[in-house]
Amino acid sequence: MDKGSKIFVAGHNGLAGSAIVRKLHQQGYNNLVLRSSKELDLREKSDVFKFFKSEIPEYVFFAAGTVGGIMANITYPADFIFNNTAMIFNTVDAAYKTNVKKLLYLGSSCIYPKLSAQPIKEEYLLTGPLEETNKPYALAKIAGIELCAAYNKQYDTNYIALMPTNLFGIKDNYDRQNSHLVAALIRKFYEAKINNSPFVELWGSGTPKREILSSDQLADACVYFMNHYDGKEVVNIGKGEDYMIKEIADMIKNISGYEGEIKYDASKPNGNMKKQLDISKAKELGWTSNSNTLEDLKISFEDFVENYSTYTL
Repeated sequence: MDKGSKIFVAGHNGLAGSAIVRKLHQQGYNNLVLRSSKELDLREKSDVFKFFKSEIPEYVFFAAGTVGGIMANITYPADFIFNNTAMIFNTVDAAYKTNVKKLLYLGSSCIYPKLSAQPIKEEYLLTGPLEETNKPYALAKIAGIELCAAYNKQYDTNYIALMPTNLFGIKDNYDRQNSHLVAALIRKFYEAKINNSPFVELWGSGTPKREILSSDQLADACVYFMNHYDGKEVVNIGKGEDYMIKEIADMIKNISGYEGEIKYDASKPNGNMKKQLDISKAKELGWTSNSNTLEDLKISFEDFVENYSTYTL
């Protein structure tokens, strides 16, 4: 990409999309095309095509989506599969028809089989059953990957796909029903502290392991691969280390200053017991995460506190 290239960031108000915008601005890319979901509904094919035909972006970062944690996936399976499939299908087709030079698609680590060997290699995709709690979302993300691959094969397009691990960071979603792991924990411990609650109750046993990565690190990877990778294979993006949920909870508890007890409800689902990505390919291609997880969590907590009144709590 040239500094003056016209770039469309789909989903720029979300966790990943907003981080990509910050990173692009930091690196001197200022010719960005941004539309909120109210301004452009990516589920509407004709609207998406009109937008691409009018704006003619050269590069597209696709970070849009209907996302959430276990409860949201269980409660809204139709929304998760329909919305996420419609948005990427309409965007890819419009990008092809308006000669977009390159598109980067963000998937999710949930695309891999539930019982994958650990750490999870890109080649494990479609080799076994998916985790049931987020199967509709995973299938939508897999469809997006296959769509990009199909357009590359049939039309010789340059659409690449990155698979990030569990994300957290500035502008995360802290909704009670739809938040992911780190955001949910930040909110729980903050509210427990200000309400002087004697304990915080968390789902599951606390023993499953999760790899977590700040959205700003993902954004760094996105800009790097947009500029340096034209391969057709999926590339995992992660930290290269994981923690038990108990360990993540303890870190956030300490950051928050909460002094109560943590109780785990083992009757609730754990999800996958371990989900760590193999990031060997990303390293071979020249990218690794260089941040400190604890410091990244502190930044996220401070952002939540500073902007607490802006969230629907």
